[in-house]
Amino acid sequence: MANEPNPMISRRLASIGASETLRISAKAKELAAQGIDVIDLSVGEPDFPTPDNVKAAGKRAIDNNITRYTPSPGLPDLRKAVAEKLKRDNG
Repeated sequence: MANEPNPMISRRLASIGASETLRISAKAKELAAQGIDVIDLSVGEPDFPTPDNVKAAGKRAIDNNITRYTPSPGLPDLRKAVAEKLKRDNG
């Protein structure tokens, strides 16, 4: 019974396997738990908590209904702020 196909899921959808990225990440965590020194480049998640100012900015954006997809190049105000920061800090 457990291996019977679900009639609500198309064959094409059912043929999609598990995420290789998540499989590799799980393996890296498993090896690290065994004490093996691992550099995990699979998922791209930071190893530090989200800074408070970033969390606050995200909350403000939600409160201001800034929740749609952005243009591919990014939001003009954000692009300007990043350019100013890079010019200031990196010349």
